[in-house]
Amino acid sequence: MYRPPAFREDRPEVLHALIRAHPLGTLITYGSGGLTANLLPFTLVEDGNGSAILRTHLAKANEQLVDLCEGPEALVLFQGPQAYVSPSWYPSKQEHKKVVPTWNYVMVQVRGLPQVIDSADWLLEQISHLTETQENHRPDPWKVSDAPECFIASLLKGIVGLEIPIERIEGKWKVSQNRSSTDRQGVADGLRHEDNAPAMADLIETHRRDLL
Repeated sequence: MYRPPAFREDRPEVLHALIRAHPLGTLITYGSGGLTANLLPFTLVEDGNGSAILRTHLAKANEQLVDLCEGPEALVLFQGPQAYVSPSWYPSKQEHKKVVPTWNYVMVQVRGLPQVIDSADWLLEQISHLTETQENHRPDPWKVSDAPECFIASLLKGIVGLEIPIERIEGKWKVSQNRSSTDRQGVADGLRHEDNAPAMADLIETHRRDLL
């Protein structure tokens, strides 16, 4: 991934936090049929020793399973807040007019060797964990155990598990760090005024304070 120094993000805790906040990742593999990509919901598990594993599941009928069983490296993309940036938001536009549009975004890329797991116990644990992370904020969270056991068991027969031990992880936080402090504030104000991307506005202001 192209990462100019101003946009590099390598802190594991920051990268892991984005994955947990935006767990729907794009799994990309390459096999005999060429490139394949699918959106899958992932859970991130840390072992306490600095290593981490991505876990998910997919249908046994999914053709990408062939690539995963062949064993080459897989790439998973996670994208956070993103927004179009209008040059009209830059105060510097009034000074020299040397401004153009751009796009701000946050992304994490993960690479590792996939391991396919065909175990009902493993799948039940992974799906339960995934469900809990999405339901725990609700006043009456739904649990996998709320469904009939025989119904869940029948569904598990149609899927397989996937683990990707993280061998390489890198992030790109393009949030106007290459602009002046006043231009960065102008972008944050513009996004808020249009109610377009408040999460991106928050990121810009956070990085603006860090750079002051």
